[in-house]
Amino acid sequence: MSTTFVHRNLPRLLLQARESLMARTRPSLREHGLSDQQWRVLRVLGEHGLVDTGRVAREAYILGPSLTGVLARMERDGLIRRERDPADQRRTVVEATARGLKMVERLSSTVETHYQWLESSLGKQKLAQLYELLDQLIALEQP
Repeated sequence: MSTTFVHRNLPRLLLQARESLMARTRPSLREHGLSDQQWRVLRVLGEHGLVDTGRVAREAYILGPSLTGVLARMERDGLIRRERDPADQRRTVVEATARGLKMVERLSSTVETHYQWLESSLGKQKLAQLYELLDQLIALEQP
């Protein structure tokens, strides 16, 4: 028995779009010895500085148990520093080290070049529309 769907598989299309975008960025990440997850963590820290691990998990879309391992490897490699939050000892805060921030700076030019290419390929208005539609979809699906 086969089921007939009326709509295209949006989650699959979004994953496919993500993989398509990452195909251009991933080689640069690998040259710097970074996984996709490590890059997402560094990008969050590069944008926000010192943050608690809960925020890193939310913004980098990494589940807690996985984040623990990712952060341990990044700390071992000298990319991040973790410590107890002085204001609340139950929480852990994370920040990029000078080495981690230098990596963010180097990779950000590669990432921004890709976004500039996207903007020139799609057009500024279409890229803005894509961002707006994705923001609306995310807001619509929030509990």
